[in-house]
Amino acid sequence: MPRQTGPLLADPVVETPAGAVRGIRDGSGERYRAVPYAAAPTGAGRFAPPAPHPGWSGVRDGTQPGPTAPQPARDFGRLDMSPYFGPGWVPGDDYLTVDVHTPAADNGSRPVMVFVHGGGFITGSSRAALYDGSAFARDDVVLVTVNYRLGIPGFLDLAGAPANRGLLDVLAALSWVQDTVAVFGGDPGNVTVFGQSAGATLTGALLATPEANGLFRRAIIQSGSGSGAFTPEQAQRVTAAAAAALGVEPTAEAFSLIPDEQFLAVLPALAGLDLCTSTAQDPLAGLSPFSLVLPVQPAGALADGPAADVDLLIGTNTEEGHLYLVPQGALESTTEADLLTVAARVHADPESALAAHRGERPGATPGELRSAVLGQALFTAGTTRMAQAHARISGGRTHLYSFGYRSTALGGRLGAAHTVELPFVFDTADSPWLHGDTGLLGPDPAPAGLAARIHGAWVAFARTGTPGWAPYDPRKPVAEVFGGRSPEGRGD
Repeated sequence: MPRQTGPLLADPVVETPAGAVRGIRDGSGERYRAVPYAAAPTGAGRFAPPAPHPGWSGVRDGTQPGPTAPQPARDFGRLDMSPYFGPGWVPGDDYLTVDVHTPAADNGSRPVMVFVHGGGFITGSSRAALYDGSAFARDDVVLVTVNYRLGIPGFLDLAGAPANRGLLDVLAALSWVQDTVAVFGGDPGNVTVFGQSAGATLTGALLATPEANGLFRRAIIQSGSGSGAFTPEQAQRVTAAAAAALGVEPTAEAFSLIPDEQFLAVLPALAGLDLCTSTAQDPLAGLSPFSLVLPVQPAGALADGPAADVDLLIGTNTEEGHLYLVPQGALESTTEADLLTVAARVHADPESALAAHRGERPGATPGELRSAVLGQALFTAGTTRMAQAHARISGGRTHLYSFGYRSTALGGRLGAAHTVELPFVFDTADSPWLHGDTGLLGPDPAPAGLAARIHGAWVAFARTGTPGWAPYDPRKPVAEVFGGRSPEGRGD
């Protein structure tokens, strides 16, 4: 949106506890970009807990986007995923920042929504076009989008370093929200944290984290997993491979001497590691060498965190696995051998699991079955487990959804794939950059009213804890369906 000027639209300046920040006021409200919530993670600090930002003198420029966490380029074949991944790595030390989009930096005490981006724990940032907060500001909500450490600095398990440093960053950002969001017109007592994909898995982990108590009131988990963490044994396999590729000892001290460019250069050596152990399968099906590292999955540890007092909205898309197959042509080229290989990564008894999928989808091709296996293992099973666990502990504060609108991208084959719900949540589905045969939503226009319905439900949930339908009951598992028929066996 072009910047507007004039006496009534002069650049606003907000006084935060760390210093003053200048933003931009336009027709959608006020935007403050690259506002630090923690000190820059440099050198050995890349493997330390997030530290308080020292603050600044004068007025910090918050009118321009800032640096992003070090990350590799991602290629999804024929599908344009740049609105999702953003610009990639934009070098700069001060990247532990948030972007704030608010109707006005006043004493409005508005609902606050804090978004945690996805990207497989190795990519993504608040600069992605999909995360534009204009619709939330329009609806009198303050949107905060968070950058956090990724890849080796964020999630590699190292001796001498705290585990899950990317998660610690999100906790620090939520603490910043508690201390600071009131000056941006938000209510620190009404915070909803929401995330998608890896960001949704991080959001689920917050529900089981004692340090998260009191930091938020509600949570939304979009296509994440309550059982997507690596065990310590699995994580050590990744650590050993990374150390071997870099030629150093697997310690924080040794890794702190290595530049970020080398961390990115060795990522291909970590692809495809065998993470199946005697106690666990690979929860990410080989798609990423990084995840949370936990002795107990978040869905099994909700009593340890704030989950009982938090309202939860949770769901998945009906064809999640299509994102990992259709853009590369693998939906058509998958063989029975490919299918069995994927099933063996995620199931201790792959033959039985495949028999169950075949029974639910008679006549399905190997590619369609592979997509179903991926979707179930990566997202649906862990979502169901999290929904059931939260419903038991929270007493009727869980709401389930299913997103089924089929994108017409790539000749109509992309379907209700992973990420397709995001333009509807952010109410950007009519944006031209999402359309065309290689755009995320394809050449067809978005269905009339679907974005308003989904975005409206998210805003209503953030405001009141109720998205507009009945709470989830594990005894009668029914989801609110958006844009299509819900999958058979939902909630089983």
